[in-house]
Amino acid sequence: MSAIYEGHVIWAQVDANMHLRHSAYADFAAQARIALLDSLGLNFKMFQKLRLGPILFKEELHYLREVGLNENIQVKTMMTKAREDGSRWSIKHELYRQDGIKACIILVDGAWMDLAQRKLTALPADFSQQFLDLPKSEDFVLEQAKN
Repeated sequence: MSAIYEGHVIWAQVDANMHLRHSAYADFAAQARIALLDSLGLNFKMFQKLRLGPILFKEELHYLREVGLNENIQVKTMMTKAREDGSRWSIKHELYRQDGIKACIILVDGAWMDLAQRKLTALPADFSQQFLDLPKSEDFVLEQAKN
């Protein structure tokens, strides 16, 4: 199961070859994550209130096919790994062209940062459970929380 974000490739997102530029793939994946978090009530106002936010340790992109100007795309998002307290996580995005061809796979590893203390933390319990209920990949791995 996955969550789906839909977008449209605009002029500012293409390169000199008239293809979706490399960093725009990552931008679409980031927007898909933000939209998914927003659906849980974790929008920027809530992050400010909680004084925390998501951070990435790693972002890896595998480019498979070209995407052109004015194409509609879909980004399927699923969690591939998480600690049982939701403090660290890995997410996989699959970006599809409008013809249904998979164009890119974006893998990210992340965590939550306490913005006041500038150190890693977990989400509050109510949000942590919602976060852990996000769609998961078939090979999802649940790790034990570390102290």
